[in-house]
Amino acid sequence: MTFTELQLAPELIAALEKQQITHPTPIQSAALPVLLAGRDAYLHAETGTGKTLAYLLPAFCRLDTAQAATQTVIVAPTHELAIQIHRQCCDLAQNAGWPVRSLLLIGGTSTERQIDKLKKKPHVVVGSPGRIAELLDKGKLKAQFVRSIVIDEADRLLNEESQLGIRAIIQAAPRTRQLVFASATLERQSMALAKEWAPELVLIEAGAAAVNENIEHLYLICEERDKPDELRKLLHALAPERAIVFVHRNDVVERISLKLAHHKIPAADLNSALYKEDRKQAMQGFRTGKIRVLIASDIAARGLDIKGVTHVFNFDVPTLSQAYLHRVGRTGRAGAKGVAVTLMTEAEARLVRRYQEELGIDLQRVRMREGRMVHAHARETGIRT
Repeated sequence: MTFTELQLAPELIAALEKQQITHPTPIQSAALPVLLAGRDAYLHAETGTGKTLAYLLPAFCRLDTAQAATQTVIVAPTHELAIQIHRQCCDLAQNAGWPVRSLLLIGGTSTERQIDKLKKKPHVVVGSPGRIAELLDKGKLKAQFVRSIVIDEADRLLNEESQLGIRAIIQAAPRTRQLVFASATLERQSMALAKEWAPELVLIEAGAAAVNENIEHLYLICEERDKPDELRKLLHALAPERAIVFVHRNDVVERISLKLAHHKIPAADLNSALYKEDRKQAMQGFRTGKIRVLIASDIAARGLDIKGVTHVFNFDVPTLSQAYLHRVGRTGRAGAKGVAVTLMTEAEARLVRRYQEELGIDLQRVRMREGRMVHAHARETGIRT
């Protein structure tokens, strides 16, 4: 289907064309008719499949820009994701020529300044559950005219302490509001809670072919203590234009960053222990290309859509196949080729078979030889590939 056939406003279609988006993705084709009709829905599709626009486009269509009131509330689990969604709102409004006012409401910034900006009655607010709930409780954010509430990364927001904030946000809005949940995974607990708030919830799933065929999957076996050096060698050998290195813990992020800096490889940290301004600078440097390596934990990078990521490196191995899929989905977007390399110990190499069987992918073993990455022969791996 085309955006025209989906009855999207001509101005929004023109706005998408300015972003080189000419055809809807499967999740967008499935979601737009349901959301434009005002139905409550749970959007389930893999990362990088266009879920943000799948809920943002209908929300824009349902706005009354002549009414000076907040009509759409979008909640995200991380500051980076909220910033990304807010940026998409601003771009969409500007490119469409629509007078849609959007406001970012996250912690780490002046509450008084946000309260002052709320006086301008933004049509859309995007932010973290804590800050949005706080401003609602203070009576500074008015919810009586809210038409749509979007809970992005719902699997996370409905399973943690954020759940109380989400409940407060939903209860502050009129009963006639539309509820939209979006997530790359579908967990029983989050779905049950979503149905509690929206009994007639429509489940919309798309992108059954979850694994991007444009991604080459590789793994390298080494000792745990040798992983920093092997990562350094891989970065030199592959010379990625833009790479994300995934780790489990914040202290590992800092250790790798210092190691790479010592070898003149510009890298930036993205971990939850950093101040907001430091995280913002790290993302800005990575987006602009001044920094070509971003070292991040899963939580810090959750939901981020960064263009031009050519390589993903799993420094710490994800034990779940779904987590592996989330990570490598940061590369190979919009038809581009991508490479995912996982550093494994001999004990961790057992996960190769699990990834292959559960995800239907082919992982090839590689090794470093004289500064070059070469493919190891299948019979040398000890693992059937």
